[in-house]
Amino acid sequence: MIGRQSRIVDRALTRLKLRQLRLLVAVGVHGNIQNAARELGISQPAATKMIQDLELDFEVKLFDRTNRGAVPTVFGETLIRHGRLIFAQVSNAAQELDDLNEGNSGRVVVGTLLAASTSLIPATIDILLAERPNVAVKIIEGTNKVLMPALLSGEIDMVVGRLPSHRHRDKIKQEKLFEDRILAVVGAQHPLVNLADVSFFQIKPFGWIVPPLETTLRRQVDHFFVKQQQYAPKVTIESVSYLTNRALLQMRDLIGLMPSEVVTPDIADGRLALLDWTVPFGHGPIGVSLRADDELSPAGRAFKAALRQSAEARLS
Repeated sequence: MIGRQSRIVDRALTRLKLRQLRLLVAVGVHGNIQNAARELGISQPAATKMIQDLELDFEVKLFDRTNRGAVPTVFGETLIRHGRLIFAQVSNAAQELDDLNEGNSGRVVVGTLLAASTSLIPATIDILLAERPNVAVKIIEGTNKVLMPALLSGEIDMVVGRLPSHRHRDKIKQEKLFEDRILAVVGAQHPLVNLADVSFFQIKPFGWIVPPLETTLRRQVDHFFVKQQQYAPKVTIESVSYLTNRALLQMRDLIGLMPSEVVTPDIADGRLALLDWTVPFGHGPIGVSLRADDELSPAGRAFKAALRQSAEARLS
């Protein structure tokens, strides 16, 4: 096994060309060698020969030829994934060099989940810019379903927020920063806002703002509703946009389920009110997720250090 791996690595280092990887990724996108060849401006026979050379060098079959086109095998999917990661790293290197040329001290791209977007990430950036005023920071907000593939492909450097409990954990490393809990929040005008020890029976007539289906919290919400005699809210709004959620809560008598890290400032300011009902699910760790086999750039390491510092300040 070691001899075969060494042989393949030696071939890759001496013979592999980025043009071959570009073709491989393009075939994966189009599912068709002819269209991929057209994208790269080469003939179909030349493209077929390049794929065959890759299969010989890596000693695996990369595509199955079917009446639907070229379908990647498990080996093809693996090499396509690594090819995308290589091109993302090349793009990141070019961007970082350009930032340095423009006077910026590096670049970091961070994915943020809702739980980190309103206070943890801004506090981290504030600390970072105090130490590195010229660093370039790009923030991308989304769910784990969107951000984790981008992390694995190298498009972003890290994801900050609620740590995923199942998917992707074998491909990433995680660092917990603190525990967070989910709160039930309403607008100041809500009929239940001044009631003590609210029961779920009192909550049932109202509509809910919930996270999307692909999130862990949504699965917990749905499981809880099923246990409440198959309860189905009369209004359900799926949203991870906090600004939208806050406006809706202020306009209508809805109930929102939000991370305490997110809503605490607005509860303190009176923009939202805490419902006196203990949410029986949703507790979990807030932290940072990184690629398991990758090293951060100096700017990335500085951001991570600032992240730890802002988390420690929150706990003190």
